Amino acid sequence: MPAHEGYDAVIVGGGHNGLVAAAYLARAGRSVLVLERLGNTGGAAVSTRPFAGVDARLSRYSYLVSLLPRKIVRDLGLDFRVRGRTISSYTPVERDGRPTGLLVGGGERRTREAFARLTGSDREYEAWQRFYGMTGRVAERVFPTLTEPLPTREELRSRVDDEDAWRMLFEEPVGAAVEEYFADDLVRGVVLTDALIGTFADAHDSSLRQNRCFLYHVIGGGTGAWDVPVGGMGALTDAIAGAARNAGATIATGHEAIRVATDGTSAEVTYRTADGEGVVAARHVLVNASPQELAHLTGDEPPTPAEGAQLKVNMLLKRLPRLRDSAVDPREAFSGTFHIAEGYQQLAAAHAQAASGELPAAPPSEIYCHSLTDPSILGQDLVDQGYQTLTLFGLHTPARLFERDNDAVRDELLKSTLAQLDAHLAEPLADCLATDADGRPCIEAKTPLDLERDLRLPGGNIFHRDLAFPYAQEGTGRWGVETRHANVLLCGAGAVRGGGVSGVPGHNAAMAVLEEAGRQS
Repeated sequence: MPAHEGYDAVIVGGGHNGLVAAAYLARAGRSVLVLERLGNTGGAAVSTRPFAGVDARLSRYSYLVSLLPRKIVRDLGLDFRVRGRTISSYTPVERDGRPTGLLVGGGERRTREAFARLTGSDREYEAWQRFYGMTGRVAERVFPTLTEPLPTREELRSRVDDEDAWRMLFEEPVGAAVEEYFADDLVRGVVLTDALIGTFADAHDSSLRQNRCFLYHVIGGGTGAWDVPVGGMGALTDAIAGAARNAGATIATGHEAIRVATDGTSAEVTYRTADGEGVVAARHVLVNASPQELAHLTGDEPPTPAEGAQLKVNMLLKRLPRLRDSAVDPREAFSGTFHIAEGYQQLAAAHAQAASGELPAAPPSEIYCHSLTDPSILGQDLVDQGYQTLTLFGLHTPARLFERDNDAVRDELLKSTLAQLDAHLAEPLADCLATDADGRPCIEAKTPLDLERDLRLPGGNIFHRDLAFPYAQEGTGRWGVETRHANVLLCGAGAVRGGGVSGVPGHNAAMAVLEEAGRQS
């Protein structure tokens, strides 16, 4: 347990954002205690061996990196690398009675030819270049602001300095821009998917929650690229935990914070362990948990949770399956994002069915193969035998659909999701699945309710709540981490500019603490 009773900062939750905050504060000379409920740090950004007796260390929940600023990696001296994917995406489709698809990546000429082969002209490719040229310019200007004090709406608008881009991304439903730029249904769907990852919304939802999701998916690193974490996602959180410990932070696993009492200048955190309860004092408390959990700790009225809407599936294969589209190498198709049932009209139909309380008849999802880019997550024997991982992320499956019988609905959804994939394969995926030490297929699926149970994500929402535009609004505070308690900060994904594996909320909460100390000194 803690070496002394009082700390400059107690951090509730040892996920990656809490660890980032701990590392920054400890490096600044503050005494820091991290209380983590589970027996390990990392939260949703962990690597585990989910299949009995199989040496495959998978990124079990979060799986790609885009929003993590290089600034944080440099500041904390993290021994962590990512690798880019040479193929951005592959989307199979049947046209004129034959299997084909759209392969994006492998160079400009090859991508242009793929668009022309699919659509019969250069029009969609040129529209693609214009559209992502626009989002790229927005990314260059917006991404650096994530680790700065929150700009006002007008300050960010001025920084973007493109009224058309501002209108399309910040003011009107992104579906309008997709339809304005693109004519082909498949191309429209590929573009729209970035607005729907973990977000249950239609392309034309007036709330613009899909726009906010889209924005965070295209600004990462100032380019929008989504990279593979070398060694798996756990390599990142292990590196951050190491940086925090090396700087002097104390990390106590198996310690569940259950109450925060504060008068605005000092606080007491009550925690529970297997041996009973204890109390620790702190000047600041940083909560790396959902806004609902924050309210539970402080005794405030909790906000209404925003439900998650995804299916996460981890698989290990003996080999990659062959594709019906024989013009594409499976090693290329699966190394990027493999889109399934994600045409524009298919996405709209799936959303409408789920909104009416039914599972989508053709569940949309996307897959990629981590081990093609980074085989280090597999034991050498598996590498030598040609084994590969597959990560599948399903869309438009809100938590409400699983409430009647989570296990039964999960099985039904998994079956229909894999059937959509099988429609584009030259052999059933089941024939390629590896088996574990007990002879069971190496496949596991997690619904929103599973994530709520395992990780305490409210409603299974991977962002903790609806994402917010990255500018100041009433009550957001200077850094977007402030709460109504002056010395209690929210440093998890539910902070403004939270969501994804970024470390940004952890950085910003630490900056808020240090900035306040600077004003008082």
